[in-house]
Amino acid sequence: MNTKPSQLGELKYTFETEWYDQQACIIREYRLIYFPNLRAIEMFDVKNNRQFLKRQEMPDLCLDDFFIGSQVTILSRVLKVRDYGDVHTRTRFEQDRQRTFAMIKPDAYNNIGKIIDAVFANGFRLNKLKMSRFSPATVDVFYREHREKPFFPNLQQFMVTDVSVGMELVAQDAVSKWRQCLGPTNSENARAQASGSLRALFGTDGTRNACHGSDSVGSFKRESDFWFMGGAAKN
Repeated sequence: MNTKPSQLGELKYTFETEWYDQQACIIREYRLIYFPNLRAIEMFDVKNNRQFLKRQEMPDLCLDDFFIGSQVTILSRVLKVRDYGDVHTRTRFEQDRQRTFAMIKPDAYNNIGKIIDAVFANGFRLNKLKMSRFSPATVDVFYREHREKPFFPNLQQFMVTDVSVGMELVAQDAVSKWRQCLGPTNSENARAQASGSLRALFGTDGTRNACHGSDSVGSFKRESDFWFMGGAAKN
């Protein structure tokens, strides 16, 4: 389905969504088309290949409501946006709605509120949040690229001392933007080079450095799936 602007100037974006029908105990899939200039939507029933909802104004919806993993309410149905519906929509949204995995480590537990305030103050949307606790085995999985490094035993011992808070954040260039908010890995260096960064404000050293952030889109996918799909033990 082509959702590029037409010659008449109509702009539209397509998303693949799903809704859990509690009465039938099944997931129903809908292709949702959003018209930002009109604040309107259309919906198509994917399984039955037919129109489900003719174009209808939805003044409460805006472009910021649409990104992978977001939820939008249409006619009392809470739809989850699971994918982009075409290349045009993906190209438009993927950079502006990039996601990253962020984590508040055990040493910053008492500053969770301040760090979440900083998340919003820096323009991120908080898409998911889960508190959990590492075990030695799950630290080994999550930090697998550091297993052979000299500091890993100390890191493993530290990460199991208390709960951590995992977050999925959304923003333009979210991966690099969050890492900029974090500052240098070593908190002492952060205080010297980026005094307003989270590690400078709440960290102690190179291990107890308050927060973590994915270093790439690929790392985000692995770390977010690990945290939110059961890789870390529930607290």
